Amino acid sequence: MNAQTFVGSCHCGHIRFEAEIDMDAGTGKCNCTICTKLRFWGAVVKPDAFRLTAGREALIDYRFNSESVHHPFCRYCGVHAFGHGNIPEIGGEYYSINLSCLDNASFTELVDAPMRYYDGRNNNWFNPPSTETRHL
Repeated sequence: MNAQTFVGSCHCGHIRFEAEIDMDAGTGKCNCTICTKLRFWGAVVKPDAFRLTAGREALIDYRFNSESVHHPFCRYCGVHAFGHGNIPEIGGEYYSINLSCLDNASFTELVDAPMRYYDGRNNNWFNPPSTETRHL
């Protein structure tokens, strides 16, 4: 594991966090309805690798469908900097870090990270979508 400490924030800076992310472990984009609309590009980490350092009071929690995943966003600027939940199929409790919210990741680190695509729209999470993915 090649984890590195990254810091991140929402657009207005109310929400700030640190996360230990191993970019070599891969990143992902999903075609489910919320990830598509947000164009969320994530890296999954265990809860002990995530620290919210500021802004808990600025977070609004959004959940839908099964309500098993939290999609918090900043009440001031609306940015979704991370999500979290508990899904046994992916190893239990997790945080998904929005890589676009990392403040100290270089463009090279981001584009060099392996990318996976997930077919969340069809609940076929462990396979890539059979349709186009360039828009994700």
